[in-house]
Amino acid sequence: MTKPETDLFTPHRLQGLELRNRIIRSATLEGLCDGDGQPTVPLIDLYRQLAAGGCGLLISGITYVAEEGRLIPTGLGAASDEHLAGLEKLAAAVHQEGGTFCLQLGHSGGQGQSQVCGEQPVAPSTLKLEQYPELPREMTLDDIAVTISAFAAAAGRARQAGCDAIQLHAAHGYLINQFLSPLTNQRQDAYGGDLAARSRFLLEIVNAVQQVVGKDFPLLVKLNGSDNLAGGLDIDDALAVAKLLDAAGIAAIEISSGTPASAEQAPIRRGHESGAEMAYNVVLSRVIKQQVSCPVIVVGGIRSLHVATGLLRTKQADYISLSRPLIREPDLPNKLKSGTSENRPASPATVASRRC
Repeated sequence: MTKPETDLFTPHRLQGLELRNRIIRSATLEGLCDGDGQPTVPLIDLYRQLAAGGCGLLISGITYVAEEGRLIPTGLGAASDEHLAGLEKLAAAVHQEGGTFCLQLGHSGGQGQSQVCGEQPVAPSTLKLEQYPELPREMTLDDIAVTISAFAAAAGRARQAGCDAIQLHAAHGYLINQFLSPLTNQRQDAYGGDLAARSRFLLEIVNAVQQVVGKDFPLLVKLNGSDNLAGGLDIDDALAVAKLLDAAGIAAIEISSGTPASAEQAPIRRGHESGAEMAYNVVLSRVIKQQVSCPVIVVGGIRSLHVATGLLRTKQADYISLSRPLIREPDLPNKLKSGTSENRPASPATVASRRC
């Protein structure tokens, strides 16, 4: 008997990419690279372990597209051709275990620190905000053009290295989200003001990436359904952005929420292990899924097979994205499929990881 289309473990096609199931490893910041942004053996081994564990798609931790966009000293890089060999190793490790690999591209923007990125962090506007470690410099139009080109070049390296897909990080208060949010973007030029102008940076990146890798190459976007901040991006704005992305032909939208300044509604939340507190971003994903044609992925607080399959069955999401559960159990997808899942604490080697 054929399994129903809503089954979590039915193989699925994402814009031409064959996935063995609908479980996605959401980007998780590992901090396991050297000072040059090259993956270390432990990171390669971790990706091999995650791929062997049964995820349908494995999304990397945030990968900086330019040195000034580096978030942490030990983050993964795709900022130059010198990073190609390391990216090839990661993609090969995932493929050797039968997995598919998506490289998440991002820029820290105002959430960066000068001691890490080597200069004063940049942002859409020069503002002193809780989510910024220090006062950033407002980006010039030349800065914006250079950064858009950096995203496109990094995407080209990802495809050249053998990655199967790319995800743009437009959530959690990083640079693209900073342009989208009226709280962090107070520009008075073509990149600030109404939502159409605040979306321009993201849409120009999407177009530039598609020009380099082609529209047939899966391009995902991680989007905040809400910043969970007064004056920040809200669900109405997020829905409008999602429609623009859908029209641009992206492969899927992953819905998350929050920034480091969002207190108990930040991207990483504690105490959401059961009941109504689970799947806390579904209230956002269901709104967007109802009005876009591209697949919608939801992340955040999903802790049971029952909840995950229920989200697919009720059409509140098309894919389920996990972060912390896979830190605890990298082979969780295989265990869920076989009915042998355990609940055990994170290992010392991975406890410092966090969702991107």
